Amino acid sequence: MSTTGYVYACLSTLTIGFLSSALVLPAIAQVTSDGTTNTIVNQSGNNFTILNGIEKANNLFHSFSNFSVPAGGSANFDLSNTPNITTIFSRVTGGNVSNIDGLIQTLNSNNPVSWFLINPAGIVFGKNASLNIGGSFVGTTANSIKFADGTEFSAVNPTETPLLTMSVPIGLQMGQNPGAISVQNTGHRLTRGLVTPIVQSSNPVGLAVQPGNTLALIGGEINLVGGVIVAPSGHIELGSSKTGIVNIDTTSNQWKFDYSNISQFANIQLSQQALVNASGSPAGSLRLQGQNISVLEGSVALLENFGSAGLGNLVVNASGTLAMRQTGVYGFANSQLITDNLGSGNGNNIAISAQQLQIQDGSEITARTFGAGIGGDISVNVSGLTTLDGWSAVDPSLVSLIGVKTLGSGRGGDITVSTNQLRATNGGVITNTPLGKAAAGDVTVHANDWIELIGENPLARIPSAISSIAVSQGNGGNLNITTSRLTLRDGGVVNATTIAAGNSGRISITALDRVEVSGVNSITGRQSRLASAANTPNGRIFNITFPLTGNAGGVFLNTPLLYVSDRGIVGVENQGRGDAGQLVINADRVMLDRQGIVTAATASGKGGDITLNLGELLLLRHQSIITTTAGGSGKGGNITINAPIIVGFENSDIVANAVNGQGGNIQITTQGIFGLKYRPQLTRENDITASSQFGVNGNVQITSPNVDPNSGLVQLPENVTDPSQQIATGCSNNTGSSFVVTGRGGIPQNPTQQVRSDVYDGLRLRTWSDIRDISAYRKTQKVQAQIPESPEILVQATSWHRNAQGKIELVADKSPTYLQQPLTCAAVTKI
Repeated sequence: MSTTGYVYACLSTLTIGFLSSALVLPAIAQVTSDGTTNTIVNQSGNNFTILNGIEKANNLFHSFSNFSVPAGGSANFDLSNTPNITTIFSRVTGGNVSNIDGLIQTLNSNNPVSWFLINPAGIVFGKNASLNIGGSFVGTTANSIKFADGTEFSAVNPTETPLLTMSVPIGLQMGQNPGAISVQNTGHRLTRGLVTPIVQSSNPVGLAVQPGNTLALIGGEINLVGGVIVAPSGHIELGSSKTGIVNIDTTSNQWKFDYSNISQFANIQLSQQALVNASGSPAGSLRLQGQNISVLEGSVALLENFGSAGLGNLVVNASGTLAMRQTGVYGFANSQLITDNLGSGNGNNIAISAQQLQIQDGSEITARTFGAGIGGDISVNVSGLTTLDGWSAVDPSLVSLIGVKTLGSGRGGDITVSTNQLRATNGGVITNTPLGKAAAGDVTVHANDWIELIGENPLARIPSAISSIAVSQGNGGNLNITTSRLTLRDGGVVNATTIAAGNSGRISITALDRVEVSGVNSITGRQSRLASAANTPNGRIFNITFPLTGNAGGVFLNTPLLYVSDRGIVGVENQGRGDAGQLVINADRVMLDRQGIVTAATASGKGGDITLNLGELLLLRHQSIITTTAGGSGKGGNITINAPIIVGFENSDIVANAVNGQGGNIQITTQGIFGLKYRPQLTRENDITASSQFGVNGNVQITSPNVDPNSGLVQLPENVTDPSQQIATGCSNNTGSSFVVTGRGGIPQNPTQQVRSDVYDGLRLRTWSDIRDISAYRKTQKVQAQIPESPEILVQATSWHRNAQGKIELVADKSPTYLQQPLTCAAVTKI
């Protein structure tokens, strides 16, 4: 390292160390009264006893010029003189940050007591900070607290005798620049397995309230640097706001906060394995509300339910970006938003709202169920781009994920993702996986613009995917996808799969522009695939094997253009003893190129059927194939194709073959087939075949609709006119005129069709049209007859004689009356 680099590194280290230490330095005067509320503070070393204040019914008001508690110290609210109060309101008016690294507790009270700490300058909770107050806690950097009767307890406008109230608080008035709130600790020590519940026993205690209560931090920037916040079976609220009023509802133990009057939010960051935890029996609820919300370095927001139905949801609302990335050090180190249901009731749901969502480095949004209760649902609503990318550097099997896992007898929850664009790369996954006897929920993805699934995780061999995988006896969920453009590339996958006894789900896709499935992964060789299947490769992911007896589901695809190329696959498949599903494609055009595959294959069960309903064209090129193949004694599936034009070149085939079972049937309805021909066996040409190697061949039927020759006939009149009498041969002009048609799609295929735009390789070409005003070219002239010269008529001579000059002349009689004189235009006009 250079001298300059060494000095810079040292200065950076010193600066960071100084700033970190500054965050927990106590104020010069630690806990002092400002004299406005009759508050008395008695100090003994680092311990402070706080007495009196102003009591209004169940409310007690304290006012401090400074409020900080050093490590090993305590702030004790002695309620001997006010034993019946239920809520303490404490304001800090001196303009100094409150650094709390010790214990805060209430003594000698007849009731559980809730505590509000208001300091607009900022609040820092150190790793030793703890609460023992019996009720709920709100730490806020608001300017004041508003009450139901209109009064206000302000930390920026203190008066000699503040106007206090016995009514309930209803809002926090944020200033123009509220201070930050920080919580520091050593980070969580959660542990878990891929299919086992989370273990919390090694966690630090952190900042916690008693079970069933609320812990809320409402301020400007909120940072949890390894901080641990716990509210067992209660509610945790992290709200970051720059200005406006945050409304409060304290009528239940789980207090509610309303941000509808907030116009601008600030940022929230969880780092260094920070933990926000409202687990319990039952689990409580969590909410993070801010602008840009970051869950980093193995940090976790957790709801683990051990009892009846969960009390609430895990909600994250980001007016900007929700970013989850980077790994931690201890235990499972990927960043997570997670709900686990180990109880008998329904699990907690996860609801995400953001402008952008970034899930990276194996981070995950997960809802799992281990017991008899139904698993929680996941709902993601993103107005912009949703990104899932990569895997955990600590454990490559942990991929960036939005997922539901079902491990007990309760049905898994549903996943709903609504976004403008969705991109999954390097193994990013949206998945619903039943790992036990219960069925999985469904996966619904709606992306206004596009969905891209590209590549895979080469270390764990996990593809970028939207999937449902049945691993045991439970049935897989259905996949429902709507978008404008769906692209699977370099090993990307949409699959509903079973690797065991459960049936795989159904795939339904509507793409308003196109679906493209192309390529293989350059490292693993995995083919891009859109399929419902029963197969074995995914068993490696879970390190478990079961007999493969489940049935494959169906694939139903609706799009103007399906383009499959470079060994990409669209189909249904069963490699076990079950049946392959049904593949139905409704499109204008299906184009297969460079070994593109449309398939319905089975190893020994009934082969799946393929139905193509096409409005314009089926094109197969460069060894592409449409196949329903059955192995063993399985019966080949049927292929039904309805397309105006079918084209096959470069050894491309349509096949319904079997080995020992009967070959499938092929039914084609078209106006024309080019390149493809029926053959009893596959060749190196472009084949249509339905054969069985050792069984009965299937049937191939090709139907080309023709016009009925007897339809629309008109009885002709019997008084036939000689056309030679109706035509003036001299009136025609047949030189200098032509009619030329060039290009593709220039004219309709029959007179009843309209001229339509052409589409080739995904490009829509405009049809030629002449929109000029032709009236200027229409000039009516009087018809003028053209009278050709009469040809000379030669007649046979009948005699001869010598004239006066002595020359011989041939002489004929008058022309016979039966000779027809040539017609002229003058003659025609007389008819």
